[in-house]
Amino acid sequence: MIDHGIFYDREEAGWMLVERLRGTFSERPLVLAIPRGGVEIGAVIARGLTAELDVVLSRKLRAPHQPELALGAVSESGEVYLNHFASALTDVGDASIEAERQQQIVEIARRRKMYRAVRPQAPIAGRTVILTDDGIATGATMIASLRTVRAAGAKQIVVAVPVAASDQINAIRPLCDRVECLLEPTAFWAIGQFYRHFEQVPDDRVVELLREHGQPKTRWETAAVGAAG
Repeated sequence: MIDHGIFYDREEAGWMLVERLRGTFSERPLVLAIPRGGVEIGAVIARGLTAELDVVLSRKLRAPHQPELALGAVSESGEVYLNHFASALTDVGDASIEAERQQQIVEIARRRKMYRAVRPQAPIAGRTVILTDDGIATGATMIASLRTVRAAGAKQIVVAVPVAASDQINAIRPLCDRVECLLEPTAFWAIGQFYRHFEQVPDDRVVELLREHGQPKTRWETAAVGAAG
């Protein structure tokens, strides 16, 4: 349970989201998680809803000399989304944004090669998608991911996150069909402040979770899980 607004870890937060989501879908959704921390959340949701797990590869664009500040984000297709304040930063120009975009595209390609070796990209068109991460600070990577999923033809998009800055989650609501967010604090400095345990998630953990939950279950497997429950 939440104690003073703090999650014990990503697994606990994921199960709390499952309780919000369970019983609200007429068909099994596709869970798309933003690596790497979001995949821990997504794996729990996929397990709890007997759903399929995949990743959506978006990366934040870091401000010069302030790597923790997200100017925006770039999607797997190379499309850039910039936060509203990016143009006001005097040390940020088109050249620096493009250089950062290229660097993050290289990282996306590295992750795509690794993750797709164990989990081919799931079809999105016509499906209900649950888009998740371990939290939303500036909202840049989530918005870039939403654009990707919408362009791929998702029938319905549900954003499900444990915590989000209140102003950012309000900006995201019009971009999807539904939002499930457990905490929407106004005092927000970093996602990690809302977790007691917030360790970095390595690539091999993402690969392990995709291998375990990434393949769609057959009708027989789904029925067996339901009977066991």
